[in-house]
Amino acid sequence: MTLPHASAFPIPSLTIMLPPFISAYFSGELHESLVFILPIGLLCLVFGVWLLLDTPTSFTRGVAIPFVAMGLVMTLVGGGVGFRTPSQVRRLEAGLQTAAVPTMAAEVKRVASVNVRWRLYLWGWAAFGVVGLLCRFALQHPGARGFGTALVFFSGVGLLVDGFAERRAHVYAEALAAWSPGGQPPRPDVAPVELGRSP
Repeated sequence: MTLPHASAFPIPSLTIMLPPFISAYFSGELHESLVFILPIGLLCLVFGVWLLLDTPTSFTRGVAIPFVAMGLVMTLVGGGVGFRTPSQVRRLEAGLQTAAVPTMAAEVKRVASVNVRWRLYLWGWAAFGVVGLLCRFALQHPGARGFGTALVFFSGVGLLVDGFAERRAHVYAEALAAWSPGGQPPRPDVAPVELGRSP
């Protein structure tokens, strides 16, 4: 089985012998994690700590606590996903070169298990927003209002990040189905590039 060289969205410092739609998917994962999630997480963490140290009022403490907690989570998630992606790509490349059929079947199964959880993630972020709005407008305590304001902010960030990730994962799953056992490879002139992009 001869695999085309990846040409779209190459992952830095890696030699990738993968179909372009696979390269595009993992490049998107890498870039979103290291260019967006990790820096935003660090900024939120610094901002939350600064609020606690500089202006320790009830409202600012309410804002700071979610910023510290979610900033830490985003930093760990962004760094974890970003730094593990190159090793995932290397394992996938090696598997495709030595045992293409079981490797693709395993990747299809992995992505399917990821895709079934998107609805839960997105509803969870929406719940953040609802709780945040209730805290901000239904409660009188300044700390609760600050807490609610921060929750609304992270609801928007989470919906944005997972919205892009969901679209990318579903497009990737469709492309994998074409390459998986029993499917037909994508057309080399159009399909690999188009499938590697979010619509």
